[in-house]
Parts: sequence; C-alpha cells; structure tokens
Amino acid sequence: MLSLSWSPSYCASSEGAGNRQQCGTNRRYGFVVHGLWPQNENGYPQFCSSSEPERVPDALGRSMFDIMPSMGLIGHQWRKHGSCSGLSQKDYFAATRAAFDAVKLPQTISQGQNNQTISADGLEKAFIAANPRMSQQGISISCDGGRFEEVRICLTQDLQFRTCQQVDRQGCQTKQMTIPPIR
Repeated sequence: MLSLSWSPSYCASSEGAGNRQQCGTNRRYGFVVHGLWPQNENGYPQFCSSSEPERVPDALGRSMFDIMPSMGLIGHQWRKHGSCSGLSQKDYFAATRAAFDAVKLPQTISQGQNNQTISADGLEKAFIAANPRMSQQGISISCDGGRFEEVRICLTQDLQFRTCQQVDRQGCQTKQMTIPPIR
C-alpha cells in the first residue's frame, strides 16, 4: 500500500509544526510519501528482522527528499515497513519511488493553490479519474478533525492498482473535509 500524506495538513498539526525539514518556511510540499507498506488481506507486518542495517545511509535518504522530505520519516518507514518487504534498502526505496511515479496526482488538488473543501468520496473520484485503472475499493482517504490527511492506494507487488477491502473500510466518513493550500 502506498500512503501519500498531504504535507500542509501535517505541517498544520502539533506534530508537524516543529518539523523544519518538511515544514520550514522555505518548504513547499504537497503530496509526500508517508510510506510503501507491505499489506496482507488482514493487517500488515511491521518491524521485521532484516539483514539490512536499521539506519538508512545519508546519500540514499537524501535521494528521496523530493518525495519523502526528512531523514526521520525515511528511517522510520524503513524500520517499520521496509524491513518487512524482503527488499534491500536500495530496492525498497527504488520501489517506493516507482510506486509514487505510478500514481497520477489529481492536478486540481496537487497544485495546492487554494484552500479547498471536498468530500472523501469526491477526492477518491478525483484520483480514479486521474488513474482509470484504480477502483474505489482500492483507495482510502483519511482525515482528522475535518482536515484531509492522506490517501492510501492499494497496489500489487508489481505496482498495479488492486482492491483491498480492509483499507477501503477504514476511510474518512466525514461529508466535507478541508484541504489546506501549500504555503
């Protein structure tokens, strides 16, 4: 599962407010990769044993900064999810980039020029319109306090869109949510 966070929502949260790498005044991120997570039909593995080191080398991490803007996020995602992928760090982050590149972001949202209000269903439909092979049973929108947080997209191991009912059932239930603009 590919999880794409909306950076302006994260930066507006108490957790993100102090994150200078992602939320500093000169940072203008929209969608960022929260992670590429191995996913079972029910649940997911995490923090697996791996022959790879726990720390992600600086050069590898920095090569991801355009889509994963902090070493803290990169390292955490490797330890929690990448270690369960069966891939080397290099291959896991290559797969993460390939998954990000495989998804076309809806332009009206990804440009992030204005504060927008939309339903979770409307946002799912915008992603499906941009990615015709995606289905509504293979995408889930999460929100908090009426603010859009992230989109989760189910993929096969070869990065094709697929359905995943468990993830779809856990989506945002609010009628309207706000998508803050990129600052």
